Amino acid sequence: MALHWKILIGMGLGIIWALLSGYLGFNEFTIDWIDPFGKIFINCLKFIAIPLVLFSIVSGVASLGDLTQLGRIGAKTFGLYLVTTVISVCLGLVLVNLLVPGKNADSKKNRLRYEVWAQSQGIEVKDGKNALKDADSTMKAEVLAELKLEQGTAEYQNLEAKKAQASATEPGPLQPLIDIVPENLVLSLTDSRLMLQVIFFALFFGISLSLLPKEKVSTVAHFFDGMNEVFVKMVNIVMLGAPFFVFCLMAGVLAKIADSPQEIFEMFKSLSFYALVVVSGLAILLFGFYPLLLILFRVPISYRTFFQQLSPAQFLAFSTSSSAATLPVTIKCVEDGLKVPKKVSDFVLPIGATVNMDGTSLYQAVAVIFLAQYHDVDLSFAQQLGIVATTTLASIGAAAVPSAGLIMLMFVLTSVGLNPMWIIIIYPIDRILDMCRTVVNITSDSTVAAIVAKSEEK
Repeated sequence: MALHWKILIGMGLGIIWALLSGYLGFNEFTIDWIDPFGKIFINCLKFIAIPLVLFSIVSGVASLGDLTQLGRIGAKTFGLYLVTTVISVCLGLVLVNLLVPGKNADSKKNRLRYEVWAQSQGIEVKDGKNALKDADSTMKAEVLAELKLEQGTAEYQNLEAKKAQASATEPGPLQPLIDIVPENLVLSLTDSRLMLQVIFFALFFGISLSLLPKEKVSTVAHFFDGMNEVFVKMVNIVMLGAPFFVFCLMAGVLAKIADSPQEIFEMFKSLSFYALVVVSGLAILLFGFYPLLLILFRVPISYRTFFQQLSPAQFLAFSTSSSAATLPVTIKCVEDGLKVPKKVSDFVLPIGATVNMDGTSLYQAVAVIFLAQYHDVDLSFAQQLGIVATTTLASIGAAAVPSAGLIMLMFVLTSVGLNPMWIIIIYPIDRILDMCRTVVNITSDSTVAAIVAKSEEK
């Protein structure tokens, strides 16, 4: 049986187990004795990912020899990543404006909540309305009481702490460039959120290696080639147990989201329209946009072959919600299944796992407009164009780890003058949507790798 079918069966059994454990009341057993194996699996992939990126990029760049080829591949890669990200954001904005998932019967009270918050923060109300002026004192008091109660919850405090930690220092305009260059390489190698720094060092090292006479650095080049093969083999060994580990991941994730099947159902029911818009947008990208890109660039891969060969990485991305953890498997699927040369995949995919977040971009665009609609705030066309720019930059800065997009969403909301704590509304189903958008993220990386490889044949 093919690996992707085994992983799919493991995923399905994990969902069934989680529903049964919630129904029969042994969620605690699932969290204590099954979920840890999923965490072990993710940790294995993560500790492989960073050295694999380091050795594969150095090996790939050193083997190019011609640095103009590296520049050409780099320009194509970043150009395609930028295009796919902008299109993803625009698609999200079109869908959320057409379907209006945030429209609700309680919009008057939600509008008051927004204006009370804006007044307390000294922020100008975006659309010029003034619902506070006409609201009666009873409703005002009710809104203030609800806000105070909400701010006292542990969930609210936790998100506040995360936001404060992320914005401890006010970044300057060139901070993203500063963040790319590692201050301490050893620290960068220990944190998957600093993958860009590892990539920078690997590119710098590989370029330096390629500029030296081969007879002087042949030993170093052989060392990096050999180490790269070792880590690829480690990926193959870890993937032998993937179906079991995916079962544990799915069971653990669902067991932690809710204590019973009823809670899961209620959670989706309250946010079903919002979730439907996000998933619809992701599905259009996954099953329509990326195959269309392959056709436009004349990449000789059939629709069925593309998804069949990439499915192990896609199922794994769905289970782990982490592009970084899935990276070793993505590289394997793209090289073995899509027949992308190693020199292309080793460069394009690690960078994509860090800077190319199409699924996250679309999700952030939909979430911002949904939350504005939910609070009866009308954002102008110019403000929504601002969201395109901010979301594109935010997706580049998002770490390739679970729920990183949620923290970035707080900054996008702040940039358009909306309350960043509104993410509490969509927080309950974020992990499920995170799993879906990670699949889109790694599919986008793989599509760009295939296109770049095709163009390099000429």
